[in-house]
Amino acid sequence: MQVVLRDDVENLGCKGDLVDVADGYARNYLVPKGLAIKAGKGVAKQAESMRRNRSVRETREREAANAVASRISGRAIELKVRAGEGGKLFGSVTSADLADAVLAQTGAEIDRRKIALDEPIKEIGDVEVAVRLHADVTALLQVSVTAID
Repeated sequence: MQVVLRDDVENLGCKGDLVDVADGYARNYLVPKGLAIKAGKGVAKQAESMRRNRSVRETREREAANAVASRISGRAIELKVRAGEGGKLFGSVTSADLADAVLAQTGAEIDRRKIALDEPIKEIGDVEVAVRLHADVTALLQVSVTAID
């Protein structure tokens, strides 16, 4: 059965795509949940409109991500934290802490989930952190963790 997706469905397609799926999958899951509509004559125009809107939205999001990337890329973000002997921190610096510091120092609001920090920072020093602002846009952030005097 051919259906037009009304929303992005993982491992199937994006909003506005015309896809072939099993009859039972469409009848029992996609259509009742509002994720798809059965393809017909008038639906093709609606699908084209959905694809056009999606491309415009993606372009707008990519441009916004590029603007944020240009504001934060290469900027040195300084975090002052409590530390003990040997440069060990009392606690750690997490992606949420980095997001707050970026907002305070650059004015750019970044979602903490977009900061690619494998594990929290637990020592004083300089770290380079990647920020995935969009699927196509990644910015590098220089983070300098220093001890409070």
